[in-house]
Parts: sequence; structure tokens; C-alpha cells
Amino acid sequence: MRWIVFDYGEVISRRTRALPDLAALAGADLGAFTDAYWRHRRDYDAGLPDLDYWRLVAGLDVDETLAGQLTKTDVSGWLEVDPSTVELLGEIVAAGARLALLSNAPSSFGRAAEGQPWTRQFSQLLFSGDLGVVKPDTEIWEALVARLGASVGDCVFLDDRQENIDGATLFGLKAHLWTSAADARRYLTEIGVL
Repeated sequence: MRWIVFDYGEVISRRTRALPDLAALAGADLGAFTDAYWRHRRDYDAGLPDLDYWRLVAGLDVDETLAGQLTKTDVSGWLEVDPSTVELLGEIVAAGARLALLSNAPSSFGRAAEGQPWTRQFSQLLFSGDLGVVKPDTEIWEALVARLGASVGDCVFLDDRQENIDGATLFGLKAHLWTSAADARRYLTEIGVL
């Protein structure tokens, strides 16, 4: 049985459009807020608590109430999925492969994502915030194959970031850079998944 492992952000989902709303909630300049949002995201994805992340992004005066509002808005911004990718997920399952998700995402996003309709097609959902390690670190690939009970040769990994593809390939996974659902469909057909 082959495992097809998907990234989430900008693969299953569309890029968030919530940054202006987040900056407004924080009363911050959009440019400075956006820079801090991305600069500290790796730590957030690796398990930094919500409150600590938002204090790094928006300032030490962020309290738990505001952090909760920012988290809710941020999560909502990442929940818009690409219908062409969701369609591809169904094709993969119908072809007999199993789906897993490996996403660099905070635990708070993971809990929200678990309730989304598209997740029903997945046998495993892994979020870096829960694992305490992010792609492309070696430990995340070890956690993936352990959770799947699979060998590296059983896994095909799709991600939109070259550094993650390189890390997966170095670990021994078959990996393909995501550019679109149509391109992924061609690739999965070429390797005999579809």
C-alpha cells in the first residue's frame, strides 16, 4: 500500500488573506506585522504557544483574549481549500492509495483542521506543532514513517517548498515539488499511483 503524503499550506489550502485583518486586530502596521508574522512562524509551527507567538509578532501587550482572537482569525485565514486539490485527493483514495498529511502548522490550527470535511479522506494527520519539530528537519520524517508504520519507499511526498522536497528526498522519500493539482496528477499518473 502506497502512502501519498501532502503538505497543507498552499497545497491543499490557498494562501491566507487574513494578514490585514490580523494587523488591524493587533493595531499594528501591516508591513511590520507581516514581517514579524513570517519571521517567527517556524517557532510557532514547532510548538511555540499561541500567546508567546502573538507577543513576538504584535508586542508584549498582547493578552490571552487578544491572542485568542488573533489565533482564531489566523486559523480561519488558512482554512480556505483549493477545490482542484480536494478533487485530486478523492481520485487518489479511489485509486487505492492512502493519504497522510504532514504540515508545518501550530497545534491550534491542527485542532481546527481535524474537523474539516477534506480530512475524512486522510488516514493520518500530522502537525509539526504537535510533534515539536518542523520540515525539513530529519526528525519529522522519522516521525512520519513511524506513525504510518511504513518504509520510506512506501511514501510519496508533495510540498510547495523546495527545501522540504530536498529534506524528504535526502531522507529517502520519493518527493515532488507542488505547483498545481494538474501537475501533481500527471506526476502521480507517471509513477503508477493514478
